[in-house]
Amino acid sequence: MTRTSHSTTRRSLLGGLLAAAAVPALAACSSGITSLDGQGNAGSGGGSSAGGLTIGTANFTENQVLGHLYAETLRAAGVKTTVRANLGTREILIPALEGGDIDLLPEYQGALLHYLDPKAKATEEGEMQNALAIALPKGLQILPYGMAEDSDAFVVTPATAEKYGLTSLADLAKQNGKLVIGAAPEVKKRAVGAVGLKDVYGVEFKEFKSLDSSGPLVKGALKKGDVDVANLFTTDTDIAAEGWVVLTDPKNLIPGQHVVPLIADRAADSTVRRALARLGATLTTKDLTELNRLVDKDKKDPEDVAHDWAAAHGLTKK
Repeated sequence: MTRTSHSTTRRSLLGGLLAAAAVPALAACSSGITSLDGQGNAGSGGGSSAGGLTIGTANFTENQVLGHLYAETLRAAGVKTTVRANLGTREILIPALEGGDIDLLPEYQGALLHYLDPKAKATEEGEMQNALAIALPKGLQILPYGMAEDSDAFVVTPATAEKYGLTSLADLAKQNGKLVIGAAPEVKKRAVGAVGLKDVYGVEFKEFKSLDSSGPLVKGALKKGDVDVANLFTTDTDIAAEGWVVLTDPKNLIPGQHVVPLIADRAADSTVRRALARLGATLTTKDLTELNRLVDKDKKDPEDVAHDWAAAHGLTKK
């Protein structure tokens, strides 16, 4: 299914976000069901944030920024919040959420769905929201997804694109056994990664180099020619700055990746829902890209840029 554009979904997203937060019941709209618990049932969540909650983040810039944005927004709503940043990959974070070490984390629809159900076929935002509600472990739930989106991208340098005739992921199969891919270690075993590239496009690489998530290691390797293909994030400002070529995805291997809060039932009360829905209705992909730039390029602290952005957009206490 073709993914809907930001311009055509903005109004339905905003309506779905705010309606789902204000009335925490199962509600379907043009962007899909936006308020579900782990079992796909209607309800207010039954949890309480009165004792505070702990936010965990993954080990890359953007997720850390999002974690601090969550914290800023929740503190303004009166929720005591702690951020445990840079904890690691989804393979660490999900068990930590289930086990009670953390209560909330910023997630991405498509990546989370494929982690929970590698055979999932949904690619449109509403479909994925529904599929996630079914796939989530007991005790966890997703809240309304936001406007901001950050997808995986497989990129090459202009020189590599010209040398091998690469414009799409399908073209990679014509060079089987010749190209080296660089990505975070977990991408080797993920559907939106080496496994999916082989299953969907028939791609086989000469070598997989385990590096980092759209960070200095993988980008440095791409610049030096140590890898031919790099797995980056679409909100990474280096893609445009370096003139790298994003390979198109004609078979829709890469699903939509709207930012979505993943939370334990125990913490999902109406205060938390309303606060995070307000953030989701305010933060855009453009905003998220700029916040990444401030951290990665200007070397600012993720907590500081989150605080400044939230204050500038009226999401913190005066």
